[in-house]
Amino acid sequence: MLAVFDRSVAKCPEALLSPHSGSVSALKDGFLSQQFASAHIGSVNINLGAYGLMAYSIEKRNPLLPRLFAVVDDIFCLFQGHIENVAHLKQQYGLSKTANEVIIVMEAYRTLRDRGPYPADQVMRDLHGKFAFILYDSSSKSTFVAVDAYGSVPFFWGTDSEGNLVLSDDSEIAKKGCGKSFAPFPKGCFFTTSGGLRSFEHPLNELKPVPRVDSSGQVCGATFKVDAESRKETGMPRVGSAANWSQNY
Repeated sequence: MLAVFDRSVAKCPEALLSPHSGSVSALKDGFLSQQFASAHIGSVNINLGAYGLMAYSIEKRNPLLPRLFAVVDDIFCLFQGHIENVAHLKQQYGLSKTANEVIIVMEAYRTLRDRGPYPADQVMRDLHGKFAFILYDSSSKSTFVAVDAYGSVPFFWGTDSEGNLVLSDDSEIAKKGCGKSFAPFPKGCFFTTSGGLRSFEHPLNELKPVPRVDSSGQVCGATFKVDAESRKETGMPRVGSAANWSQNY
């Protein structure tokens, strides 16, 4: 799977930027989507207009970690993996028996957007399994990206030459778009347009970027570690009942 989001929608962490990265413009002339289509026969491309693109393919997928895609109303979601407590989550969110993992993730997001206050880290901890997902809400121009606590699904992110955020489960595609400005997405973490990168396992701690060095000894993006000595302020902002909660998670 692949997603490229314009920097106005998802601002890439500065720690991922690497000097002399050799990155290109992933969105210009559909460069990275074409690279993805060439590498994955039968891929499907979703054009998000000025805000980016999403793409996926069912080719060469692991049957134990299937790829799923769904669009409901204004929400687009790519999901790869398996959630173990599906039955419990269907009941929790009032979903039908036919709902699958990608629908559960979308409903969990809508809980954050429409029914807050509800901690995003708790929503993530409720998902038990092996997964990575990319969600885009076109109504609020918001993204929500996450990986399970063990990093069970290979998943990478980085920035292209124009500061656009690139996300993919294909490391070679990520390299073509980001050059040296890419790294594995941090385990047990989620990224949102409004809140940036956070750990759902340690929500009260800051994440500390550590420069990542590749096999040739060059800096290649960064890994992020939980800073045990840092503590975030707690509490949800007070807003009216008609507020868009997607700006506060």
